[in-house]
Amino acid sequence: MQLPAIPPLSAEARQRAQARLDDLTKPLGSLGRLEEIAAQVAAITANPLPELPKKAAILMAADHGVVAEGVSAYPQEVTAQMVANFARGGAAMSVLSRHVGAELVIVDIGVAQDLPPLPGVVSRKVAYGTRNFAQGPAMTREEAERAVAVGLEVVQEVIRRGAGLIALGDMGIGNTTASTAILAAFSGRPVPELVGRGTGIDDARLAKKIRAIESALALNRPDAGDAWDVLTKVGGLEIAGLAGVAIGAAAARCPVIVDGFIAGAAALVAVGLAPAVRDYLLASHLSAEPGHRLMLELLGLKPILVMDMRLGEGTGAALAMPIVEAALKILREMATFSEAGVSTKEA
Repeated sequence: MQLPAIPPLSAEARQRAQARLDDLTKPLGSLGRLEEIAAQVAAITANPLPELPKKAAILMAADHGVVAEGVSAYPQEVTAQMVANFARGGAAMSVLSRHVGAELVIVDIGVAQDLPPLPGVVSRKVAYGTRNFAQGPAMTREEAERAVAVGLEVVQEVIRRGAGLIALGDMGIGNTTASTAILAAFSGRPVPELVGRGTGIDDARLAKKIRAIESALALNRPDAGDAWDVLTKVGGLEIAGLAGVAIGAAAARCPVIVDGFIAGAAALVAVGLAPAVRDYLLASHLSAEPGHRLMLELLGLKPILVMDMRLGEGTGAALAMPIVEAALKILREMATFSEAGVSTKEA
């Protein structure tokens, strides 16, 4: 599969943005991460004074065959039920998208049943969920490539409609199991160190989750040096789709806000497929999932928020969007020392 080329960040735009940030009426560097974010977005967009972007959140929904191993507290049909809840505007991500003024694009990329027509839901089903990766590969290479292509196509359309800041969101019962398997494959760390309780599983289900992931890794032997191999053997269709979203956004010089653990797994895959994607990512928050801190370390990202959240859906990314906007407003609207007639620091 031919992935789109990703341009390098603009060093000139970053330098010009940083020079302005350093000249604003404040002690040097005193706005911390806000200044870092503003300079990064300037470099991403190749614009030293970026406009406030139109916001969009792309939520990929899919099911996972590994739920047959008893790894989730919820039955698989909850995925389809929650897609309908998103469409009705009743889910947490629906509320937060409205709150921050972001378009919410819901994509059925692999829900395990046919859905009726739902407002705001794009039907791009690659398969009716993945296979049980505790018994063999989660999907074929063709399915993985098709799912990544769906993400590329969806984000390209969203950007054509004017979006300039993209949030990654997810829905899929069993997807923390797949995400933990991806993290374990890339990191080589023992599964018990990484696995969390996801939707709130008890000790018995937690043990099943660990066994399922360990079995999948032993059976499928995903190659950490080949992101396609990892994705195909232990990934998910929504994870593949979100990887495509991240790659497509980066190719269009559009910043990407990564949500929590599942979106982080998609980011690991995206960076494995196209390393230059890393520079276009912003980590929204530190998830309460045990493996998320390691995930962010592997990606070289610092979380914007720490809220003890672990819902997914894109909720953390939605909350981070106004902070990115605030960073850009500081860059654009705050006066420099000379503009304000304020004396600079004495030598």
